[in-house]
Amino acid sequence: MNSMRTRVKICGITRVDDGLAAARAGADAIGMIFWSGTPRFVDVGQARMIADALPPFVTRVGLFVDPPEADVRAILDAVPLDVLQFHGREDPALCRAFGRPYLKAIHMKDGVDLVEFAALYDDACGFVFDSFWPGDLPGGTGRAFDWSRLSPAVQAKLPAPAILSGGLDAGNVVAAIRAVQPWAVDVSSGVEERDVDGKARRGLKDAARINAFMLGVRDADSQDGQ
Repeated sequence: MNSMRTRVKICGITRVDDGLAAARAGADAIGMIFWSGTPRFVDVGQARMIADALPPFVTRVGLFVDPPEADVRAILDAVPLDVLQFHGREDPALCRAFGRPYLKAIHMKDGVDLVEFAALYDDACGFVFDSFWPGDLPGGTGRAFDWSRLSPAVQAKLPAPAILSGGLDAGNVVAAIRAVQPWAVDVSSGVEERDVDGKARRGLKDAARINAFMLGVRDADSQDGQ
């Protein structure tokens, strides 16, 4: 089993307090979404406030979906981002155009050769493997994919570490880490507040759910280390 500590990114942060809650709980990274097609969108001013409020050693990730290059450059001028995440159909030239470490999302569609696809982005610092459901927004679907597709054998052929995303929450993250043994996990809807119907309030995080998720990750890591 993997004895390394599993890293954690909390994505879709839109409020300073939520970023600080993630940091206090021990998250390694927070993600801010600069794609206006989601309720988790954050504007430049708010993103700057969140980024500036974070303590040291918490990585600030900016997520984009098929952005114009000029838009990314404008955001980088205004917000101190450490890593870029591309979640659409961006070509490798765009991803590497900014001189920053970048993550490339790979949507777990049927028929996608994960190793072949990842090889196109061989300078990425990591790959976010996320669920794909027709008609859903990119990311934050709240639904998991078949984890067996991301086997240790597949991961060994990737040019950069695997980050497991899609439908994770405190209830399944232990099983997910034990099954996949990823470098990191990425959660969004699984740590959001719930409305009266139990649906996630997109973009509004719940500190108690964040804490429960982090405890699950630590539990999985301690079991793996036994």
